[in-house]
Amino acid sequence: MQRAWMWAQLIIAWLPMWALFTAMIVIMHGIGVADAAIGSARMIAPGAALGILVYKFAERTRWPHPFRVGFIGLHILAAAAFASIWYAAICGIDAIVTGQFSWNVGPGYLPFLVTGIWLYVVVASSAYATIQAQRASKLEAHAMQMQLHTLRAQLHPHFLFNALHTVVQLIPLDARAAGAAAEQLAAALRTAIEEKRDRISLAEEWAFVQRYLAIERIRFGERLCVVDGIDMTTKSLLIPSFALQTLVENAVRHAAAPRVEATTIRITTSLRGAMLEVSVTDDGPGADSLTLENSSGTGLRCLHERLRWLHGDHASLSVDTKPGAGFSVVLTVPKSDIDEHE
Repeated sequence: MQRAWMWAQLIIAWLPMWALFTAMIVIMHGIGVADAAIGSARMIAPGAALGILVYKFAERTRWPHPFRVGFIGLHILAAAAFASIWYAAICGIDAIVTGQFSWNVGPGYLPFLVTGIWLYVVVASSAYATIQAQRASKLEAHAMQMQLHTLRAQLHPHFLFNALHTVVQLIPLDARAAGAAAEQLAAALRTAIEEKRDRISLAEEWAFVQRYLAIERIRFGERLCVVDGIDMTTKSLLIPSFALQTLVENAVRHAAAPRVEATTIRITTSLRGAMLEVSVTDDGPGADSLTLENSSGTGLRCLHERLRWLHGDHASLSVDTKPGAGFSVVLTVPKSDIDEHE
């Protein structure tokens, strides 16, 4: 795919040059456009082929920092070589077409030397601009991956602390339940530690969340009620890893944990055109806007940052809550299937 795109760019870049040479031949020699197009193609084709070598040369001779005079001298020699080889190639093609070799093709060597040097400067400048853009893109991608790894690393201790807290609380109350919770925790932690992907299927994420909920149900018993409203057609779609777990954990910590009465957490998914919506709603105590702004929690904040790095402005995390009216979070990401991602 990359090779095909390179050839497409090469053709597109040299088409204006071919059109210019065609127009110059028509104007200077008064011949037909078709014949002029063929003649200019015989000149442009070897230049385009040499342009690939110029690009490779630019990759090997990086732009110096700080700038050095020797760098200019190197490219002056390379430009003269490009122009000379280009002219020799044109002479060779002309000899094949006419059956007679001559070093005096068209206006002669000197005009071709000047034009060839000009072409070299254009090609080399474009090559350095492209290389710089590619390097900037790679650096940005690397920075994004580092940021994602950092954010994900912040979530793991956060999850581990809360799960261990559950097990510790159960030990003096019910040792058998604590043992069962520890086993569930081990399975969940194995997934959390081994998972390296930034996005996984909703089905995989839901399986992980169910392990987490199994731990919390041991702790809360009938006080924790979870309603599964996940649309089966969305389970193959991708979401950020640990995204749903973060939303559910947030509901358990802030809705179920502080209350004596039962708490219901409803998890739903749906498609809205090209967007996947994941909603987690609880009937807990809710919160006011000032409390949310001053919250020191890391879960939702890290998830919001991961969304920004993964999807830019194409994803969102919206919160709807007020005191005594529960808490609702809606995660919206672009629809992406497993097959499309691979």
